[in-house]
Amino acid sequence: MRLDRALSKLGIASRSEAKQLIASGRVRVGGRVVTDPARLVPDEAASITLDREPPQRRTWRTIAMNKPRGVVTTRRDPQGRRTVFDVLGEAGRGLVAVGRLDMASTGLLLLTNDTQLANRLTDPAEAVVRRYVVTVRGAVDDAAPRQMVKGIDGLAAKSVAIRKRSSRETHLLVELVEGKNREIRRMFAALGHEVTRLMRVMFGPIELGTLQPGQWRALARDAFSGGAGQQAGEYNDLDETHSFDDAARGSRRRVQ
Repeated sequence: MRLDRALSKLGIASRSEAKQLIASGRVRVGGRVVTDPARLVPDEAASITLDREPPQRRTWRTIAMNKPRGVVTTRRDPQGRRTVFDVLGEAGRGLVAVGRLDMASTGLLLLTNDTQLANRLTDPAEAVVRRYVVTVRGAVDDAAPRQMVKGIDGLAAKSVAIRKRSSRETHLLVELVEGKNREIRRMFAALGHEVTRLMRVMFGPIELGTLQPGQWRALARDAFSGGAGQQAGEYNDLDETHSFDDAARGSRRRVQ
């Protein structure tokens, strides 16, 4: 295992933060300073020290956020666009996003300092269900959901249900078990429909609930204790909701 990955798995730092720690000479393996983040170590506890001390694991943190439209899911954007970490402020320190939502999409985004959890939730072999509320232009015909489940251009949905349809637009629920880039938008585009609204409302056992855009809530570790593939509603998360302004002030308000 690479040294930077080992530090990340220990929950000490993100991969990018780990590379900086290693390059600055603060990390030792077997008592020797190592400045190469690609240095292979047997496992994440292989005689690694940080500033000559055994690294201390961070307190486990995972949050659910309602990602607003118009922000990107990255820590730093080379084009200078606002990111989810700009929205979160200090609340996002040390966290990594579990998968992505594109700039125009909204809804449930999980962030964690538990890289093993993040890997499990995004591993296609785990088939973790993501549910989306989707609106497209035009009337989607009855054959389209079957086509999407069967597969279009190498992309496939787990399930597709038409909720409401008119000549102007169609509202649907779509479930995926992979997080390929712009998967839903690409499938509907292949069918001749433009997606005008896409909101994720569930990721594995976690639901968006009443979170408003820009708000977030802390999740309990046991929300994931049944395995990454558990369906939503089987576990309770914590009941504290924070807004962007709350994060800046350090205040909290309870979900009613």
